[in-house]
Amino acid sequence: MGLDYYKILQVEKNAKEEDLKKSYRKLAMKWHPDKNPNNKKQAEAKFKEISEAYDVLSDPQKRAIYDQYGEEGLKGQVPPSGAGGGFPGGSSGTTFFRTGDGGSAEFRFNPRNADDIFAEFFGSSSPFGGGGGGGMKGGRSGFGSGGGMFGEDIFSSFAGMNQQQGPRKAPAIEQTVACSLEELYKGATKKMKISREVLDASGKVKPVEEILSIDIKPGWKKGTKITFPEKGNEHPNVIPSDLVFIIDEKPHSTFTRDGNDLVFVQKVSLAEALTGLTVQIRTLDGRNLTIPINNVIHPSYEEVVPREGMPMPKDPSKKGNLRIKFNINFPTRLTAEQKSGVKKLLDS
Repeated sequence: MGLDYYKILQVEKNAKEEDLKKSYRKLAMKWHPDKNPNNKKQAEAKFKEISEAYDVLSDPQKRAIYDQYGEEGLKGQVPPSGAGGGFPGGSSGTTFFRTGDGGSAEFRFNPRNADDIFAEFFGSSSPFGGGGGGGMKGGRSGFGSGGGMFGEDIFSSFAGMNQQQGPRKAPAIEQTVACSLEELYKGATKKMKISREVLDASGKVKPVEEILSIDIKPGWKKGTKITFPEKGNEHPNVIPSDLVFIIDEKPHSTFTRDGNDLVFVQKVSLAEALTGLTVQIRTLDGRNLTIPINNVIHPSYEEVVPREGMPMPKDPSKKGNLRIKFNINFPTRLTAEQKSGVKKLLDS
């Protein structure tokens, strides 16, 4: 069973030239190896299949032979059977087919280079760098060394030519994601529902809804960005924009964050500041801390509790510190007797 070029190109068997172009544009942009660096082997195979399907179906002669004899007949790999088919005994890779006047004709299928088809269609072998192979150091495809479909210098033939620029990428769309301090401390999963427009196989725009999952890692900070590539609206001749979510931090009733540290403010009386106290704090993960303060508290004094701050993003097993600051409640006035008592106490 040979390849089904119509299925590969996602078009009907009665597809017209414009339908073929629309589908090839979409699929070639999706599966070009430059856009799939983490899945290059599969992308190369898909890109080659898509290019071959477009090359055959967009050529009237190749398409007519393919429609009658299939891929094997087109490539002369298996001589078609029956009176309407080809004739055995031809040279390898050659297909013989009957003509309208009862005679026969010879056709040899020569597959074209996928990059050449792409470059001819878009006016550039890689439009992702802004035309003319921009962003590809040395003008090479980057698919391997040496010759062959994905290793040769596919840009050299375009040197000095005034090339048409390929599709440009739409600007990124940014959206904030508000997270509580508890979520940023322990980690969480946010589900984001998005609505966008996509192109179907015929090139028509249709609305779709998707649920995107964002895994909040312990220790993430305000301003952290999570990118979903090409999740923006799809339009002809435009690469969809990236969807970028930016972490924001909700105000907390107990703590403020300072880098990887947590800051807690304790109100104390002047007597407590001078004589000491015990501070009770409930942590972001639900534990209760009891911290005795034995030092004299002055307005700029801080009590530091090691490793009770926020997890560090690169290593959540390590944490910042908990810093306790103090808001001393000084009396607004003292009686003469109180002043005398304080003076005697401090002078002794």
